[in-house]
Amino acid sequence: MCDIRYFKSAYHCYDVAVNLMKLYQYDEMYLNDVAYHLQQCVEKTLKAFLECRGVTVPQTHSIRKLISMSANNGSVAVVTDWLAENQYEIETWESDSRCNFDICLEAGRIRTGLEEVRRFLDINHMGYELNPELTEERKARLREKLPRNLVIRDDFEWNCYYNIFKKGLK
Repeated sequence: MCDIRYFKSAYHCYDVAVNLMKLYQYDEMYLNDVAYHLQQCVEKTLKAFLECRGVTVPQTHSIRKLISMSANNGSVAVVTDWLAENQYEIETWESDSRCNFDICLEAGRIRTGLEEVRRFLDINHMGYELNPELTEERKARLREKLPRNLVIRDDFEWNCYYNIFKKGLK
């Protein structure tokens, strides 16, 4: 079984990006850090879904490669149109925002990134609001697929386990 801490780490990156954006006062370093954490969120989310399919995930920051691997390996991750259309730009946010001090990201573009990555997370039910598909009946069926001693602490974890096993529950 995959480790849902990967999903939590991805969500944490998004949360950090949101909070850094609140501090942005026309300081490019904040925009760079927000962009970096958005890229990390997308990368970790795609890797988490692949890992849960039993795919050996390479050490890569390539969003393009991870989207392709997701499509080719039956990942249940839903890749939004915006993510697919902007995968190269998002990929560059990892290295450029860390190593290129001359990079000048646009605040509007980063705000759009925040909104669209949030949409990506929401579509994949990565959040602390329980996925509406996860009825009590589905929870019971999901419980049968999990180790008996597993403690699910919150709706975020229910959502993660449902994402992992939902193909087998429908």
